[in-house]
Amino acid sequence: MIRQEGCAPLLVVGSVALDSVTTPFGEATDMLGGSAVYFSLAASLFVPVSIVGVVGADFSTSHLDLLRARGVDTQGLQQMPGSTFRWGGRYGYDLNQRDTLFTELNVFEHFRPSIPECYRDTPFLFLGNIDPELQRMVLDQIHSPVLVAGDTMNFWIEGKREALMSVVARLDVLMLNDSEVRLLTGEPNLVRAARQVLVRGPKSVVIKKGEHGAMMLMPEGCVFAPPFPLELVVDPTGAGDSFAGGFMGYLASCQVVGEAELRRAVMYGSVVASYSVEDFGVRRLACLTREEVEGRAVEFGRMTVLDLSRREQGLPETD
Repeated sequence: MIRQEGCAPLLVVGSVALDSVTTPFGEATDMLGGSAVYFSLAASLFVPVSIVGVVGADFSTSHLDLLRARGVDTQGLQQMPGSTFRWGGRYGYDLNQRDTLFTELNVFEHFRPSIPECYRDTPFLFLGNIDPELQRMVLDQIHSPVLVAGDTMNFWIEGKREALMSVVARLDVLMLNDSEVRLLTGEPNLVRAARQVLVRGPKSVVIKKGEHGAMMLMPEGCVFAPPFPLELVVDPTGAGDSFAGGFMGYLASCQVVGEAELRRAVMYGSVVASYSVEDFGVRRLACLTREEVEGRAVEFGRMTVLDLSRREQGLPETD
């Protein structure tokens, strides 16, 4: 274990990686990445975060220093002999599409999450898109969390559906993208697909739609957050994990979690994700401030809230 004192109200379990990415706007190699890292840096804008993952002997102390400086507790980060998980990808001008150039699991291939005792009463838990059997292993180690959210991906939906559905039944919030929810349910319509997931256990389903924003389905209704308009998107890697971090970080900062808080969490997730894509890897998240997030949240609200008087709507005035 890499020791660091103190625990936090929000725990994430997922991958820690070194990424190499090429886009039409440049390239960067061996950057700090992985779902748990993007999530942690995003969520740490709101609350302290604990991270559980595994890295190799080649993992730089500068990466640890960055995480700790942003309020991330690394006590649950295991360091093992061997190399850190590495991933490489290439994007064209359509940044919704990418080609995976290589995936080297290395020490991540044998990752078995062990939750430190002081983390086991963590009230908010996020399960990154790791093997659902590992997600279940984590759930079995956590005592009575207030809210549990989880992510998944096509590989697990196709290869470990039964194990995945047993985890889904224990989640409060399931996050996945539009192609994943269609694959999971066999339903092309996103609203109907989300409704099918809701009956399997989660109280909310968040569907990430990339450059088209995000939507959340609850029994009470639907929330849609359009994308924040950006002049330049440099690297979309980790945008979904950054959304999840903003979403969960905001919820973990609330005294209570109800429908209103969940609706605002979707907005905060979208705002944080909009910053994440402005530079390669986690560079933008590493210097992002809460003040910047709140400023963009105000802009976001102005663009998305319609509050017109009857006269402005062309309707007759009433007494």
